[in-house]
Amino acid sequence: MGSAASAAVPPPPPPAQPQAGVPPYGPGLAGILPPKPEGEVKEEKKVDYLNLPCPVPFEEIQREALMSLKPELFEGFRFDFTKGLNQKFSLSHSVLMSSLEVPSQSTDTIKVPTAHYEFGANFLDPKLMLIGRGTDYRTQFQIGNNAFYGANYIQSVTPNLSMGSEIFWLGQQRKSGVGFASRYNTDKMVSLAADFMYNHMSRDVTSSFGYDYLLRQCRLRGKIDSNGVVAAYLEERLNMGVNFILSGELDHPKKNYKFGFGLTVGE
Repeated sequence: MGSAASAAVPPPPPPAQPQAGVPPYGPGLAGILPPKPEGEVKEEKKVDYLNLPCPVPFEEIQREALMSLKPELFEGFRFDFTKGLNQKFSLSHSVLMSSLEVPSQSTDTIKVPTAHYEFGANFLDPKLMLIGRGTDYRTQFQIGNNAFYGANYIQSVTPNLSMGSEIFWLGQQRKSGVGFASRYNTDKMVSLAADFMYNHMSRDVTSSFGYDYLLRQCRLRGKIDSNGVVAAYLEERLNMGVNFILSGELDHPKKNYKFGFGLTVGE
């Protein structure tokens, strides 16, 4: 016969008190990340719109956009050699083994193999320029050969954004044009470009988007346009003045595909 008396059940332990500085829901990221130094307060940098930086020249924006939107695409094999004699004069040799597109009534593209050699003597075309520069803007007037007249203006809008416009007239060809451009840059990149072109005579509208990415030993450029054409151009630096190049262009609507490789040698 056992004893009817039973031992008293001990009371439950009191709940643990949270440590000082630890949130009641657990340490979370506060227990993982290092504590912030005392007195560190992130202040937003105020923009002084009366003291904006001077933008890059309008021609520099055109050059950056041209590198992205108009890569030197080709088909087949290409070898280029360029020798500069001075700052204004250089000689060039070019060999291209490619194919020639022959017009046909069908939708398929007919190509005929071809090869040619080119020799060129390049002379820097002088232009008379009148340049005006302020603290946050640039303006330029140009007079060149073939009765060329042009003017452009670019203005900084924010510390990272500048916008401008240009107008030109080609007297011998009796052509004129108006262009607009904007440039957004950061401390690490200026590598994307887009354009929009409208031909008033033919009512044609085209737009394209391009990129220019610099790596340690190579440069990759490419674009895609509103016609469905995708292109890429790669330059791999093998040695000082020697580059290996790859080119590819895919025109899906016309079923026209172009691929090429080659070498460029020169300064």
